[in-house]
Amino acid sequence: MKLPALLFSTAFLLHAQNLQEFAKNVTEFTLPNGLHFIVCERHQAPVVSLHTYVNAGAVDDPTGKTGLAHMFEHMAFKGTESIGTTNWPEEKVALDAVERVYDRLDQERDKGPRADKTRLAKLDEELKAAIDKANSYVEQNLYPRLIEESGGVGLNASTGEDYTNYFYNLPSNRVELWFLLESGRFIRPVFREFYKERDVVREERRMRTESDPQGKLMEVFTSTAIVAHPYHRPAIGWASDIENLRLSDAEAFFNKYYVPGNITISIVGDVAPANMKRMAEKYFAAIPKRPLPSPVVTIEPPQEGPKQAQVESASQPIEFIGYKRPDQYDKDDATFDVISHLLSGDRTALLYKDLVRDRKIALAAGADPTFPGGKYPGLFLFYLVPGMGKSLEENEKAFYAVLDRLKKDPIDPASLKRVKTKARATLIRQLDSNSGLAQLLANGYANYGDWRKVFTDVEDIDKVSATDVQRVANLYFNDANRTSAWLVAPKTVVPKTAGGSN
Repeated sequence: MKLPALLFSTAFLLHAQNLQEFAKNVTEFTLPNGLHFIVCERHQAPVVSLHTYVNAGAVDDPTGKTGLAHMFEHMAFKGTESIGTTNWPEEKVALDAVERVYDRLDQERDKGPRADKTRLAKLDEELKAAIDKANSYVEQNLYPRLIEESGGVGLNASTGEDYTNYFYNLPSNRVELWFLLESGRFIRPVFREFYKERDVVREERRMRTESDPQGKLMEVFTSTAIVAHPYHRPAIGWASDIENLRLSDAEAFFNKYYVPGNITISIVGDVAPANMKRMAEKYFAAIPKRPLPSPVVTIEPPQEGPKQAQVESASQPIEFIGYKRPDQYDKDDATFDVISHLLSGDRTALLYKDLVRDRKIALAAGADPTFPGGKYPGLFLFYLVPGMGKSLEENEKAFYAVLDRLKKDPIDPASLKRVKTKARATLIRQLDSNSGLAQLLANGYANYGDWRKVFTDVEDIDKVSATDVQRVANLYFNDANRTSAWLVAPKTVVPKTAGGSN
């Protein structure tokens, strides 16, 4: 693969100017409450990207309350006590009334078979009326509208297994608006329209998982592969958990995980670090310091044999194959990344060339080296999508043959060099954008305690040898460490014994 001259030049500069040169544009500071800021100056254009990283995700959902971390993504831009309401004092009274009715409804439900059905129906109607009244005070979409009217773009949020992100871009002369709005959400959060958004999340699950064969298969695959660690739960949550989430659950989660020391904020663009620090102290210092939450303590037990699962569906066949792997802090993490680039990602990848291009038995074949998250041990995931008239068995046979060659034959120097160049080019593309860089800086600090990990990752990949690739492939890609799940046509589920070599 030949990179454009400009990209080669950028890659050279990235290496030659080294970390010390880049660091001259980066300023860090931590408020007394523990909230950490990373500011990177880029004055080429009068814009700024702002990224808030909360070190909590679906893996932190309490038992019986899965989907709770994801709810905050839906609540992110609902506003504050002064933004998003037509009358906050009245809205507050109405929101409290909702919870009182809901408490009475839950008390009656908790009686189980002794619950009074007539009373349940009456309380259910009261609850709907109370929710409607509270929602009547909402000034719809005012929070995002203020941002858009100020030139903001890219307003969004995302929830992963290990994190929750909030981000958007503004003209640099409007950056104080972000400080005002973002601090308001953390100092005095208002979870308005919580139950309306809970219904939205429930419908999202219905569309993306229950009505989507691939989503359903992924859920079955993950819960089969991972039995003890909370990675085995779906990030969106189980249906019954979502349906029973309460606003008080959200408040408890917020108070535990949305503490200043568990949040990293990165600001990249046309800004002055001293000004950013002044605004940070003005707007965020009022958040009280609270203890950091404890990490997940459950350890996934060793897998002692291959596991399989099937899901009936008349749709396009697909198979997921996963191998247990250590977390992102392991010494072999960079080697897993190299293996992923060798096997998957573009037309030079081994799986694409063998299964898609040459044999023409697959529509797609690829990998995800860190599934479903990286903070804790997880899986190295592969997927196979057979072509028309081709079977999963054919694809499996070819797939395992590629894995066997990876284990037995050293990767040639040209292929290894191409992968390392690709990794560097990927980083450069992310660094080229303010928003991409803001995300990298926040992720690096939150996960490793140092934003410089963004650069040392590439250096770690450069150190990976062909021997490392063989060693890791043989150590982890074995039958006893494997879980596979696939879609099968209805009424044709039969025992299946496909596998690779140890």
